[in-house]
Amino acid sequence: MLDLGLTGTLALACLSLWVGIGLLRRLPLLARYNLPPPVIGGLVVAAVGWVLHAGELATLRFDTSLQGPLMTAFFTAIGFGASLDLLRRGGSQMLLFLGLAALLAVLQSAVGMLVAVGFGQSPILGVLMGTATMAGGPATGLAFAPLFEEAGVAGAEGLAIASAMAGIVLGGVLGGPLATRLMQRHQLRGQAAGASETVTDGAAPVDEQEHGLRGTVHALTSLLLAMWLGQGLSALWTSAGVTLPGYVGAMLVGALWRNLSDAAGWLAPPVESISRIGTVCLTLFLAVALMNLRLWELASLALPLMVNLVVQALMVWLFAGWVLFRLVGRDYDAAVMCGGFSGFMLGTTANAMAVMKTLEDRYGAAPRAFLVVPVVGAFFIDFTNALTITAFLNLLD
Repeated sequence: MLDLGLTGTLALACLSLWVGIGLLRRLPLLARYNLPPPVIGGLVVAAVGWVLHAGELATLRFDTSLQGPLMTAFFTAIGFGASLDLLRRGGSQMLLFLGLAALLAVLQSAVGMLVAVGFGQSPILGVLMGTATMAGGPATGLAFAPLFEEAGVAGAEGLAIASAMAGIVLGGVLGGPLATRLMQRHQLRGQAAGASETVTDGAAPVDEQEHGLRGTVHALTSLLLAMWLGQGLSALWTSAGVTLPGYVGAMLVGALWRNLSDAAGWLAPPVESISRIGTVCLTLFLAVALMNLRLWELASLALPLMVNLVVQALMVWLFAGWVLFRLVGRDYDAAVMCGGFSGFMLGTTANAMAVMKTLEDRYGAAPRAFLVVPVVGAFFIDFTNALTITAFLNLLD
């Protein structure tokens, strides 16, 4: 047993990020599917650990005590970014898009449960293979993994990563062809290139307070206070017998703080700085979680994971092409939105943006799509997804 300790674990996690960045630069195929550097680097370390274990040379032991706080910090930052003003700016179509995404998330868990039961596994495994890792991606899957472990899913972290990573690849592959097919069938073209309006967080223009030491301290103070208050909120839910991941309380506190501040015009959190800190926390969390992945424990569930992935991809393709496209306008923007929808419902919002940017560069700008998709995919779907997963866990417990 080779125990790296906390310092060694974090140092190796940072080194794995550089490995991921280097592989992305040298292997265009990885960059094409928009795979995050911490995921690539973490998987490389996990693969090395598998070789060491299989050869009975050593078993790597990591200190994962910071995983919980890092994940809570990331989702708290997501909460600070969830402004109700963004929903108002998108209007009824953004609400419709969010509602359809939430509906498909429920269907993803239902399909996952059917596949799991068909292979003689617990239906709870199907929820992990469904919305937790398809619409949720690796971050949500790993955040909920301890709850799935408690519910009886052995090796939930490894299963979450395997399912989410395969979904990211498929989301990147399917989104572009789906949107292109819709454009060709309906003879659609976009506006002049460069007219899109990409929206990321809806925050007010950044002022000088968000820069330098003062801005960093402001962001850290806001983030940690929200995490602390969120712990108390989560404790109340736990005492009431409701199963929720630890980060949900902090995420809701962050969202409440942001929106009360927007309404009152005071105690405004430095959203951009908080978002940067949250991204760093997510990056380290993913790297540590993936390095700790015991790949040799996944072999027995490889077939159910593959079958589930094929069925999920087919369902997303049909839902986006036949339901979403018709309801959000049947025009060019709707086709681009379908490509982005496929990207984040099978992978991540980064997938969605990569797909839509490629379509924009080739066919023209889609301003409505670039307003709706990133806001729903990056912020609001996390709220509805957390509620969906929690509901299934409580019903099946």
